[in-house]
Amino acid sequence: MNFRTTAAAAFVSVFLFSCVSSKKYKAAQATISDWNTKYTQLQADLNNCNTAKTDAQNKNNLLQNEIDGLNKQIAFLKENNTSALKQLQDLSVISSQQAENIKKSLENIGAKDSYIQSLQESLARKDSLNMALVMNLKGAIGNMDDQDINIKVDKGVVFIDISDKLLFNSGSYTVSTKAKDVLGKVAQVLKNQPDIEFMVEGHTDNVPYRGNGVLIDNWDLSVKRSTSVVRILQKQYGLDPAKMAAAGRSEYKPVTSNDTKDGRAANRRTRIVILPQLDQFFQLLEPGKK
Repeated sequence: MNFRTTAAAAFVSVFLFSCVSSKKYKAAQATISDWNTKYTQLQADLNNCNTAKTDAQNKNNLLQNEIDGLNKQIAFLKENNTSALKQLQDLSVISSQQAENIKKSLENIGAKDSYIQSLQESLARKDSLNMALVMNLKGAIGNMDDQDINIKVDKGVVFIDISDKLLFNSGSYTVSTKAKDVLGKVAQVLKNQPDIEFMVEGHTDNVPYRGNGVLIDNWDLSVKRSTSVVRILQKQYGLDPAKMAAAGRSEYKPVTSNDTKDGRAANRRTRIVILPQLDQFFQLLEPGKK
């Protein structure tokens, strides 16, 4: 608000004491209006960033609580097992070999404790990378209408939802010129992450497809729309086809009810799913690898 007030006072002073023309005064008013618009947009962008940061912190807090609970269970088992082992040895109830086996079991518990810590660190790195990817995508795409494109992280996976209103005409699988610009911005971010693999999913509402030609139903339409997007990402923007997959979901994965016009519009979408790198996760499970 101080910025607006100062700017306004400056322009009024120039008008009153310098006797500028009406045309210059109106130009100054237009400049103030433009600054106010830019200020409002920047404030909205800042609020969006703060919201994304808060969501990430909340998820990390939940994960930390689960890990703390596991650590308490491990500490309890260590304490009780060590006490029981000593009592059994003192009473000569178990053999030396049995005692050694139990001791190794306790050592395994310690190893699992270390394993949990390494998983915690890996999950934290993954969350940070996902949030960085989301912010890069939002920055590249710019001020798009939230109803047309939505970028989010859900259960550790990055989703990019693009409405069919932006991508295609009704019943068509030909990508619009405006949508190609958006896909180009998404492609540029993905190209900077060469290890990322992703799937393009086509989704429809539950209104039966009534077109003619090679398409039979919503299954066909959803698949053709996904392959249209994949083909553009490969041929026009140079993304590695080995890192992409195309899939059709038809009407069977709605995000909301199809009972209303707005609901059906929300369900008609193309979703880009950044696939988890499962090979790296499984390497964590192998002994001696971190």
